Amino acid sequence: CISMQIIIFFTKKFFQFALCRDVALPVGPLYRVAGFPVSLACVVSGFEGSRTQDFEWFLYRDDAGGRQMGVVSTRDPGFPYAPFQARVRNGEVRVERDAGDRVRLVIHRLRSEDQGKYECYTPSTDTTYQGNYSASVTVKVIPDTLQISYSRLLTGQPLPEGAELTLTCSGSIQSEQLTHLSVVFGKRGGEGDDAEIISIDKMRYKDGEITLEKRSVEGGQDEYVMKMRGVRADDGGSYFCEASQWIRDPDRSWQKIAQRKLDIGNLTVNKLGDIIKVMPSPQGEVNLQIGSPLLLTCEVQGLPSQINYGLLVQWTINDGTRSKEVLCGGDDPGGVVSWGDELNQGARGSLEKVSEGRYSLKLFSVQPADSGSYRCASLHRPLYSQQSEGVTVSLRTKDVHVTATVQLPRGPLLKRGNTITLLCNVSVITTGPAQAQVQWLRWPIPKPVMKKGQSPPSEQSLPDPPVEAAPEPIATLRHDGVARIFSNSSEVSVDRVSAGSYRLRVHVASSEDQGLYACHANAWGQDPHGAWYDTGVRAESNAVTVYLYSRAEDLLLIPLVVGVSSALFVGIVIISTVTCCFMRRLARQRPRK
Repeated sequence: CISMQIIIFFTKKFFQFALCRDVALPVGPLYRVAGFPVSLACVVSGFEGSRTQDFEWFLYRDDAGGRQMGVVSTRDPGFPYAPFQARVRNGEVRVERDAGDRVRLVIHRLRSEDQGKYECYTPSTDTTYQGNYSASVTVKVIPDTLQISYSRLLTGQPLPEGAELTLTCSGSIQSEQLTHLSVVFGKRGGEGDDAEIISIDKMRYKDGEITLEKRSVEGGQDEYVMKMRGVRADDGGSYFCEASQWIRDPDRSWQKIAQRKLDIGNLTVNKLGDIIKVMPSPQGEVNLQIGSPLLLTCEVQGLPSQINYGLLVQWTINDGTRSKEVLCGGDDPGGVVSWGDELNQGARGSLEKVSEGRYSLKLFSVQPADSGSYRCASLHRPLYSQQSEGVTVSLRTKDVHVTATVQLPRGPLLKRGNTITLLCNVSVITTGPAQAQVQWLRWPIPKPVMKKGQSPPSEQSLPDPPVEAAPEPIATLRHDGVARIFSNSSEVSVDRVSAGSYRLRVHVASSEDQGLYACHANAWGQDPHGAWYDTGVRAESNAVTVYLYSRAEDLLLIPLVVGVSSALFVGIVIISTVTCCFMRRLARQRPRK
């Protein structure tokens, strides 16, 4: 019993020690600026009783000889002393509760006479009086020396998209304490919300479209310059500059102790699509002979003088089926010209800046593929794209007629392992030099559809390649004699036998080489400068069927296999008959014994 009493005694003492009340405030001294807010957080822990505790704040002014002065209380409206009564009534001095055990003393506009030691006291709700019921922190009030100014006010005069915007703001602080100055530029939203420019547009800042630079100037002030390389339509709005004074408290946290904002003015941005026109020259239609030069000019009208970078001029051609890029060049001093595939990486054309806002496209020798509708586009990425009307370029081409037929030379039946030989006979009728480019194709042999009572079709009556089946390219012999082989399974060769005869050979043919073969011929002409071009005239030949029969040695295996099978069958019959007769005779002899 005595032991149990001892345990209960020490248990009570342990819990009394564990539930020791503690009141905590920030570590001081805290330096704050006159005229700006101060917030002091007070937290109580280890208490008994209600979860919602009351708090009372006292001030010991430096000039009052340590005399206590009531500031504000959570439970007694008449608690404030006379110097604080009016300020408490109008809300300038108040207590804001964050939780039942946590409040903040807020002074909206700090005065020099507010300097001193602040005490946070918590009336006891405990059964025994143990622990710390109050805490204090010293607040030093320093004068307001934060200065901010701008060098140029936005007058509201519109800027075009893509123009550069520069905003300059100067700021300074004169303090005996170690404080720091920060400056941000911002824009007010549609509902009056303020937003920092760089924080809301990090991608543009990362890409260098928005920059912020700090410069040291005479008079002890620092100048902050924000540049937007190219304003956009949504950059319009009311701009401001904000300077803040920061200090590091004893707990190593940074606190903003002063802030001043300055309106710079309103910005209006005009869309470039509404003020820029792109005009081609000549207009309408241009008729040229093949091999003649083509010169087109693109004039960008209404381009604002403020836009001096990032302009791109692009020429595209639509040949009736699709639009493709011809040339694209930049207006920057180091602008790079990109070439469309049709110009063979610039070997046939050029893009030049003739004068301010005028750009010329030159094709040295036009070809049939160059005909179509040309359009010039003025680009200022990512702001806008303005396109001109189309200029139709037509070429007077000479008449070209092409025919192609495929021939399978007569000879022995083709067997696996033989060489397949096919001839493509091409005829090109035109004026001037001409060449043919031949491509060989193969389709799988279609399965014939037979009606009831109909005899199987012969080789000669097999249909042409089915339209829905995709052909397999075998080889191509270009107009300049260069061969390209596509087949990987067999050895293939192509050559030109005579002026209009082209040969395909598939060596050591296998069953995979069976199929329907055809050739396609494209006519190429030569312009006055000696350059070869594709006339666009083509012909497709008929299709011939290539079927491979079994080899003689394969046929010899058939009687051999049949003979072996027959011999085995006869032997099995003989053995079975002899065995059966012997067993019957033996069965008859057994009863006689």
